[in-house]
Amino acid sequence: MELTAPTDIVKRSILAVQEYTLLSVRSLTNIFAHPRYLADTIQQADLIGFGSLPIVVLTGTFTGMVLALNYSPTLERFGQISITGQLVSLSMVRELGPVLTSLMVAGRNASGMASELGSMKVTEQIDAMRALGTDPYKKLITPRVVATVFMLFFLTILSDLVGLVGGYIISYFKLGIDTFQYWNSAYQQLTYNDVITGLVKPIFFGFIIATVGCFYGINTKGGTQGVGRSTTQAVVAASVLILAVDVILTQFLLELR
Repeated sequence: MELTAPTDIVKRSILAVQEYTLLSVRSLTNIFAHPRYLADTIQQADLIGFGSLPIVVLTGTFTGMVLALNYSPTLERFGQISITGQLVSLSMVRELGPVLTSLMVAGRNASGMASELGSMKVTEQIDAMRALGTDPYKKLITPRVVATVFMLFFLTILSDLVGLVGGYIISYFKLGIDTFQYWNSAYQQLTYNDVITGLVKPIFFGFIIATVGCFYGINTKGGTQGVGRSTTQAVVAASVLILAVDVILTQFLLELR
């Protein structure tokens, strides 16, 4: 393994941050410029949104079940088993719904974007697009960013809903909680701020997933091995950034309250 000087590592890191920032800015500014490639955006929305439905539904349902199972012993100890729905709804809507959905979508789609764009890069298809006068950022990256942000917003809402259903299944069949009691508790304890917090996060997370996946894909080097390396790096970087930004957003939104 070739040794690298610490100064070179720092320079590469700074350059990567700079290039990622420029890519992110260009992906946003291209939204307001023609052509907009609406057909590509719709195609990406189908691949990202509807393609992720099974894993999002399963993740949300099982998460709601696990929350109800984990909360029930403690609540039963204090005679508060009836508020299980409240705890499940708060946990899913404010935190677990957006974060787990984003991580699942990142694992599926950030890797897909990196591998697809990486393959185009090593086979010189992106260079060919430039030679023909097509902006690869506008054609390849902006539709993916718009589609990911748009679809992740609704995938998060769906994940929250099926998570509540999963919690209800455990609460009704295992804990013996009445249907009206569960849903009334889950609904009444949610505040406007809780819902806003849960719906703001996927907008940022979707932007991270798309830009990170495209960044590693369009900067792929080293042939087929480089494609595999970019795919792995995209998933890891997107997941870590989602968790880091989640902390920042949570603190910021709590201060706004």
